[in-house]
Amino acid sequence: MFYIVETDEQLNELFDKDYDKVFVEPIYYNDNIHPSLNHISLLYIKPLNNDKGYMVCIHHTEALELNKTPINRLLASFTEVYVRDRKSFIYRFPLKNIIDISFGAPEYAELTTQTHDFFYQKHGDVEDINTIIPLVKHYERCELVFNKVKEYCVKFDNTKFHNKLTSVFFAIERNGIKINKDVFNEFFKPNTELYSIQDSKVYTQYNLYTTTGRPSNSFNGINFAALKKEDGCREAFIPENDCFIEIDISAYHPTLAAHLVKYDFGDETPYQYFAKEAEIEVDEAKILMFRQLYGGIYKEYQHIEYFQLIQKHTDKLWKDFKTNGFIECPISGHKFKNNIKDINPQKLFNYTLQNLETSTNVLILWDIMMLLKGKKTKIVLYIYDSILLDYAENDSILEEIQQIFTKYNLKTKTTKGHNYGNMK
Repeated sequence: MFYIVETDEQLNELFDKDYDKVFVEPIYYNDNIHPSLNHISLLYIKPLNNDKGYMVCIHHTEALELNKTPINRLLASFTEVYVRDRKSFIYRFPLKNIIDISFGAPEYAELTTQTHDFFYQKHGDVEDINTIIPLVKHYERCELVFNKVKEYCVKFDNTKFHNKLTSVFFAIERNGIKINKDVFNEFFKPNTELYSIQDSKVYTQYNLYTTTGRPSNSFNGINFAALKKEDGCREAFIPENDCFIEIDISAYHPTLAAHLVKYDFGDETPYQYFAKEAEIEVDEAKILMFRQLYGGIYKEYQHIEYFQLIQKHTDKLWKDFKTNGFIECPISGHKFKNNIKDINPQKLFNYTLQNLETSTNVLILWDIMMLLKGKKTKIVLYIYDSILLDYAENDSILEEIQQIFTKYNLKTKTTKGHNYGNMK
């Protein structure tokens, strides 16, 4: 019986088997190239109720080529398709039945073979290196991957949120950010240009599989989440449309913490409230506020109602965590379990706060993207408490975007500029 699927007849035979749930591992042209610039060479399809996997050939030097349309139809016929990275997979197969297992699987070293290591050490910069690595070695590697993750091929209760999360960051990534090449080359030294740069655009990549669920954004030697404001490097990023507009959420974590404990600051900012209650200056209150949230509440501020509620909430979180072995985060449904290293009550509260930040942002980003359908304006960068819009003036949509933040009881500050380093 075949395991390499390279003809329409073989593909139809695979289709006729009526498999229900499958694990799918895509083999791209090059493992290091950004999904926006990459292509799929092979698809490893492993039915969960079958001992054997199949290698579906799209473009490889050792096999005939199949058209993408019937492959898309085959994937759509499965009830559940489990992948390790839905965000990357939907670049090529934007289907509704794709489930990302990496939110439930533990971290592990990326699996490889000696053959893969050899080819990447010698020719890792070749754009389509995987099309010349022997097909049988790709199959061997995929079998290793499946045996490592097969127990996590289950549909979680919060899969719907995960799908929204991956869709949101997929949409931001594929937009890319236009760059001034001269300024960019002055400040940045990517590992290999072809991995993430094309047509004066650089592509970011968000890692969604972090301990707290808070995405990092570092790719090809550039950390987009830590671009300095002072050294001029941000001037390398320029809009495709009329201007950049950055929307910053004010006092985000103090506000989210207030949402958690159901406290209302009224017309005051969290910092003004704290300054008044503690009889200190607002600038000092800004610094001390974060020390209370992240390091524990100082004795001299324990009489303040907001901090009393936070302490009560932290104590309950910890009690539930010790009793049940986990706590479940609001919105995302993410579970922090008792296998977290060096966990303590304050760290647990901090983790839930970071998770709430991300899950709230996902809802905000989703609403904005629904608003931007059919518009030229697009989101090109996300950094925790801010989003960067590549804004088209004719869209006249900024006020509607700002109303979305109001919907979530958040206050914002807006800046505008013709490059990311000169926002006013």
